[in-house]
Amino acid sequence: MKHIFVIDDDIHIGNMLEEILVKEGYHVSRAYSGTEALLFLSATRPDLVLLDLMLPGLNGEKILPQIQDIPVIIVSAKADADNKADLLFEGAADYITKPFHTKELLARIAVQLRRTAALPEVPLLTFGELTLHIDLHSASIGAEEIRLTPTEFAILKLLMQNPGRVITKSVLLDRIGEDTPDCTESSLKTHVSNLRRKLREAGGTDFIESVWGIGFRLRTE
Repeated sequence: MKHIFVIDDDIHIGNMLEEILVKEGYHVSRAYSGTEALLFLSATRPDLVLLDLMLPGLNGEKILPQIQDIPVIIVSAKADADNKADLLFEGAADYITKPFHTKELLARIAVQLRRTAALPEVPLLTFGELTLHIDLHSASIGAEEIRLTPTEFAILKLLMQNPGRVITKSVLLDRIGEDTPDCTESSLKTHVSNLRRKLREAGGTDFIESVWGIGFRLRTE
């Protein structure tokens, strides 16, 4: 299930967007201010962001440059062509003006998600001495290969794609569930524990840390 993050301080528009997106099968999270949005993004990586510009505190123009490697569609009442062009040059994937047609917004979302899915996958991920070989479905620390189950590999891959970010348990289950449907909420802790043990035994370092009550991330210290 794709995860869409709606950043809009207008409760009515936010409710309308959430209702539409949920009906289309998306998982939706929301923020009502720039500060709240950045706090959420520091811990979670959605698949796409719908960003209003006129927000309390940090406005959309200030938030946009801080959203990296996630497609952002600006959804704003500002219709100035120069403003649209500036934001597209600054990293926005698309721009739609309020009021908008539901079908058009959904089509633009689908296009961005399709583009993201079509990007070639990086064959190699590294984090310090830890290396993940995507094509070979294997991991190594230095010259030592680490045998991982498919679920352990999927967990490590997601964490290494988001170094330093806290990946919540729900997002982790949702993302890895596409490849490893055997992982459930009750078994996730066991899978992570086994993965941590294998990495620690191979490299003498605890690469993964638990963030109590939230999820897991790669240890950056």
